[in-house]
Amino acid sequence: MISAFGRWMPVLFAVTAFVSLFQFAEDHWPKAPVVPSIISGLRSNIAYIAGFALVGWLLLALGWLYECSRLPTFLHKGLLMDILDRLTNRQAIEDGLAEAENATFIDAESLSKAMKQRVVGQDGVCDDISAQIRRRLALSQRGKPVGVFLFAGPPGTGKTYLAKVLADELERPLLHFDMTQFASGSYSLSQLFGMTKGYVGSDSYGKLTAGLRDTPDAVVLLDEIEKAHPDVLKAFLTAWNDGFVTERSDSRHIVTTSAIFVLTSNAATDRLTELAETFAGEPDMMRSSAVEALRESLFAPEVLNRLDRIFVFRALQGLDVARVAALEIEDMIRSYGLEVVNQGIDPQIILTLMARFKKLGKSSSSRDLVRVIEERLADSLIEAKKCGVKAIELSFDGEQRVVARARV
Repeated sequence: MISAFGRWMPVLFAVTAFVSLFQFAEDHWPKAPVVPSIISGLRSNIAYIAGFALVGWLLLALGWLYECSRLPTFLHKGLLMDILDRLTNRQAIEDGLAEAENATFIDAESLSKAMKQRVVGQDGVCDDISAQIRRRLALSQRGKPVGVFLFAGPPGTGKTYLAKVLADELERPLLHFDMTQFASGSYSLSQLFGMTKGYVGSDSYGKLTAGLRDTPDAVVLLDEIEKAHPDVLKAFLTAWNDGFVTERSDSRHIVTTSAIFVLTSNAATDRLTELAETFAGEPDMMRSSAVEALRESLFAPEVLNRLDRIFVFRALQGLDVARVAALEIEDMIRSYGLEVVNQGIDPQIILTLMARFKKLGKSSSSRDLVRVIEERLADSLIEAKKCGVKAIELSFDGEQRVVARARV
């Protein structure tokens, strides 16, 4: 509070100077026509003026004592002291807030390393998107979302999972929308952007607008974007180009400048995989060729024009398939409240999964393979949990069936 009073000190000094000026005028020009009336008014209010002057000098003295750290202790706990001034350094906090609001800096190398530890087989994509995020978060004023990225490539290569990992590593909330559920026109629009005012349901916000209103810095994941209705895609254009979306129920603009939009697509996977190998070290050529390939596959051109970057995921091969299969098995077993002991998965199980993965060809997915194992293991996993087992190992029995065995 003292600092606030300090800002008004010039006004108090101005009042004092004003009084002195008119006192001088009374002494030297007593017959001036305007001066007597002014002086008369000042004389009638001299008590108020004196009171203001006394308060001003008192505050000035308190301010001097505060700056010299000589302020009496009993005043530190009163209204004259801001709690931040009393308990910490308020100026340092204000400076820190201003710096934090201007720009955000992240360590791209650490972010990339963290993502590569969790996402298998997409090291190039992890490096590239980490660098992109770092550059864009450092911009203080952009007027658009932090980024609008497209993850394209074969199914089962980690596109959706990488978006979830990105949100987790950046400590941002995730808004996940399966765009196959928004293939109809007006109904899909009302689900995402709210119902037009006057219609039933217009008293609540849409799923997207409510999410961005409550968590403006979210990672918005739009899965299989090419399957959304064209009207839904058009509604996103202002979010990506102008930095806001409009809630239809009350026409409120919801800001999107702090959000990260991640779109995934399985369109033109063969062509994109080929381009990723051809232009591995040429990002500009890769982008232009990928845009053309997606346009030929009837991908919405208005969406392509708003993309900041296209990341092509390569198909899993060799040990990458083994790594993904092992991680999926571990996650599946943990969902039963169990743990796998160190080196507790028989290598032959992984080799069998890899052979089946290769046999399925382009339609193969690590999740499909693990689903088969879960069906075979479910009963033994449930029995292990009922017996209070905490750690297990997987192996083949005499009939070449995968079974779970308890380990101490």
